[in-house]
Amino acid sequence: MFSGCGTAIITPFTKDGKIDEKGLRALVDFQESEGIDAIVPCGTTGESATLTHEEHLKVIEIVVDQVDKALVIAGAGSNATHEAIKLSKGAQDLGADGILSISPYYNKPTQRGIFEHYEAIAKTIDIPLIVYNVPGRTSSNIEVQTVLKLAKVPNIAGIKEASGNITQIMNLLAQAPKDFTILSGDDAFTFPMMTMGAKGVISVASNVAPRMVKDMVDNLLTGNLDEARRLHFRLLPLFKNLFIETNPIPVKTAVRLMGRPAGPFRLPLCDMDPGNLDVLKRTLADLGVI
Repeated sequence: MFSGCGTAIITPFTKDGKIDEKGLRALVDFQESEGIDAIVPCGTTGESATLTHEEHLKVIEIVVDQVDKALVIAGAGSNATHEAIKLSKGAQDLGADGILSISPYYNKPTQRGIFEHYEAIAKTIDIPLIVYNVPGRTSSNIEVQTVLKLAKVPNIAGIKEASGNITQIMNLLAQAPKDFTILSGDDAFTFPMMTMGAKGVISVASNVAPRMVKDMVDNLLTGNLDEARRLHFRLLPLFKNLFIETNPIPVKTAVRLMGRPAGPFRLPLCDMDPGNLDVLKRTLADLGVI
């Protein structure tokens, strides 16, 4: 359903903590002007954990309305299956092209529970579902055999893989059906994953350097490994330092430093430590984005 570079877009807020609709539309325009293939609102990077359900759907609605050519893959996950179904159906009704659904967090379901969770969501929608495996956030891992079983479920089109477990990733890439899309969910893993067959990335770094991340991905898709490798190493400090504190604190700070709409965080997220902020500023300056 998707290949290329998608941006897990931040959610800008106004000074009084409300959704900055004008700012969000401007960020979508910026991403599209830089050639990004898909916009992914309401993921972790979009501070979905602090959005009400109404705000969550409002962000999706704004992005769907503003995009021109890019796909919209809407974050619609929850640790309660009934809530994930509600958000997924809402995203579909608003015109999203697909949904990104995080594995249930905190309650740590078994592999059977994870499978049944996604199967239940997929049965209620008609648009493609991308599974999201990020054990560092959820405290549970979607094992390879579970993913292969999910790949047989209608509407489950792919997985955003952010386990950080290269052996697991290699085994998945080796065994997954050809029509099942595997995407990197960690910018630093995009180059190695795509050389082994992944089809793209849902990126945090492309909030900051969309054209450069997009160029790296495009070169990987066309087999130009030398140029892709050069871009990977050029971007590597950014990939690292956007996680110097909890995502999305550094990336939202970076967007603000670039003079683009970002606004404040919602607690419990807070401003960066001054020392880490200095590191981030040097990284952005070295990359030429500030």
